[in-house]
Amino acid sequence: MSRDPDLDLPPETMWAGRFVQAQRKGKWEYAGRVGGIRAVVVLAEHEGQWILVEQPRAALGGPCLELPAGLVGDHGDGATIEDTAVKELEEETGFTAGRIERLGDFHASPGMLSEGFTLVRAHDVRRIGEGGGVPGEEDIVVHLVPKAELANFVAARRAAGVAVDVKLLLPLAPFLLSDQ
Repeated sequence: MSRDPDLDLPPETMWAGRFVQAQRKGKWEYAGRVGGIRAVVVLAEHEGQWILVEQPRAALGGPCLELPAGLVGDHGDGATIEDTAVKELEEETGFTAGRIERLGDFHASPGMLSEGFTLVRAHDVRRIGEGGGVPGEEDIVVHLVPKAELANFVAARRAAGVAVDVKLLLPLAPFLLSDQ
């Protein structure tokens, strides 16, 4: 297979906003985060229940059901992936973790976005508050969903008009890939 020479070109920024930029390499166009900011996505369970969040997303025009997540270094504070995972879990859900395990780096839409994320699993999860996000900035609803009911819960939220983040395929995989 021959390599596309456009992939070796330096990126050209077509426009940049505060958080997002559009870039081009020859014939290829893609979007990404300004400053190379990465995300962290948290798989978290508490007492046999998945911890999920639902929040409004402007790009979708409504709410989206997601795993807890956040941006690493978006405040320029030198935060680590693990620090950010715990901070976002606490802010968004009201839970904290005793330990964070890195599961790997991934890209959700590599044909269009340069953004990547690190998937982590939270261990020793316990409740410390209500969650809901940063007051005045975020409007997050926390859902605790029994593992056995996840597929039905997601279907019900989808039927109610809620978008579903692709990363929810991870905990949904056992339901989607079963032969039943």
